[in-house]
Amino acid sequence: MAKITTIIDIGSNSMRMVVFKKTSRFAFHLINESKSKVKISQGSYENNGNLQQIPMQRAFEALRSFLDISKNLKSRKILCVATSALRDAPNKKEFLTKVSKELKLNIKIIDGQKEAYYGGVAALNLLALDDFVTIDIGGGSCEFAFVENKHILDTVSLKIGTVRISELFFNHNNLDDAKKYIHNQIEQNKTTFDQYKKLFKNIVGLGGTARALTRIIIDKSKSPIDTIHGFRYKFDDEKDLFKYIIKAQTTKELKVLGVRKDRYDTIATGTFIFQTILEYFEVKHITTSGAGVREGVYLTDMLRGSNHIFPANFNISVRSLLDRFVDDEQQSKFLGANASKIFDILEPIHNLDDKYRSILVIASKLQLIGISLNVHKHEDHAFWYILHGLNYGFTHKQKALIATIAKFTTKSLPTKKDIKIFKSLLPNIKTIRFLNFMMTLNIILFKQFNNTKYQYKLENRTLTIIAPHNQYLVKQELDKMETIDNIQIVYKVG
Repeated sequence: MAKITTIIDIGSNSMRMVVFKKTSRFAFHLINESKSKVKISQGSYENNGNLQQIPMQRAFEALRSFLDISKNLKSRKILCVATSALRDAPNKKEFLTKVSKELKLNIKIIDGQKEAYYGGVAALNLLALDDFVTIDIGGGSCEFAFVENKHILDTVSLKIGTVRISELFFNHNNLDDAKKYIHNQIEQNKTTFDQYKKLFKNIVGLGGTARALTRIIIDKSKSPIDTIHGFRYKFDDEKDLFKYIIKAQTTKELKVLGVRKDRYDTIATGTFIFQTILEYFEVKHITTSGAGVREGVYLTDMLRGSNHIFPANFNISVRSLLDRFVDDEQQSKFLGANASKIFDILEPIHNLDDKYRSILVIASKLQLIGISLNVHKHEDHAFWYILHGLNYGFTHKQKALIATIAKFTTKSLPTKKDIKIFKSLLPNIKTIRFLNFMMTLNIILFKQFNNTKYQYKLENRTLTIIAPHNQYLVKQELDKMETIDNIQIVYKVG
């Protein structure tokens, strides 16, 4: 697969492009994200689905600019897909031919099931969830993917979208008929939806509407992490917000509610569709995905030899950060392995759930990121990069905890005051202090960067660390470090 790959997604409302750069076999990171609100389907639903000349020209010019960006970034592979607007348009050949002839770009029109599948692939690989249903509200259609144990069981595509519903109902202030239309679309696939009813306990929102709503909720809640991807909220807590957005009559009202300018024309319709679906299926929780069709296209191409799923125990964000910011892979491996040993030997004292072992291991591996950026205040650098660089595969709570553990690796353990900003996302202070104690111990034992193989013995509350040779600086730091729960540390050479 090409080292730099461009994915273009032509939707009914917006055209988007992402450019990914591989760092190793399965790891990559985003190097460009571009968007143009071309509204290619504008006016089509009132004209038997036919694309209109002005929107088509907007889309053509946007594609020309996208290709220019892709070329300048030295992308060697371009995958372009089009969804509802083009697949429903009787005159789509006119647009496809023009693009192929003048821009030398082949557009692949995907059906609704494939669109839903791509969204499902993105979510199951890039979110920390196993069982869920994706809901992707586009301009012309709405896709569902049913995922269990990280496998896509089925998909459904409905002719529900912001542009379609606006032109058919919303612009005529006909909300009752709009709701009936949405219910009818769902009930035409009732057998499938009933089959996977239990999966609706976890909904993953994809697409522009879900992301726009989540931005507003994050701003309103003053969440300490403002990242959309992986953000989780309760539908009942946000019903009033949904209602106010749907009823808003002016852009001023939308602005007061926190809606961004580029969403003024579609947010009310999109929210109405989303609310109608959530109420129909009695949804309780929503997790928002910042990844969707574009990431799904990329992953399906990259993972074509492994059933479109990452290998077990692989995390793309951890691997990508290590690829880019850690020069010596053996050092990060040592820190991870040693962290696991420390966790296990002290388990009779800390009594922490096993899930914290992987948290400690990841934090230990990523600690070196800060040093690669700048030795001075390297803990702060590591904290920031972990918090904002673990883009995929982690919940907000996990990211906050990993970053916090990586930050406090000096002589003193963190206090309640130190973690005040992230308190709502973190476990109790005792858990944090114990994890930080183990993290600090691990970092000290690595003080001389020599990957020493230690042996550990625990008797009562005395931890004996046996090293194959003397390390003066390590012993000096151990003597000064703050311990926890009256643990005594003894360093021996043997």
